Amino acid sequence: MKGVRETFSRYDSADYLKTEADMAAYLEACAEEAPNDPVFMLKALGTVARARNMSQLAEAAGMTRAGLYKALSGAGNPSLANTMKVAKALGYRLALVPDRQGDGGN
Repeated sequence: MKGVRETFSRYDSADYLKTEADMAAYLEACAEEAPNDPVFMLKALGTVARARNMSQLAEAAGMTRAGLYKALSGAGNPSLANTMKVAKALGYRLALVPDRQGDGGN
């Protein structure tokens, strides 16, 4: 079957986050999957942000659209303050909770 090419479409979880409940469940699942991986969680916030209007979100967070994309891409390294602003603009807040494993993060 020489010459046959398969084409694949790009999968983006943001395309499937239609409701606030979908977005909340997605973030909760991501937090459970990788609770100590900041890059993973930033990408998860980015996915939720893409499911919404990035321009409005950037304005609400006090960032440029390009800055918001970079911060949430996993390639950026946003400050805690900027991460908190993005979470607030999305309708969430960051919270510290006791580690379920009880090892103090060690």
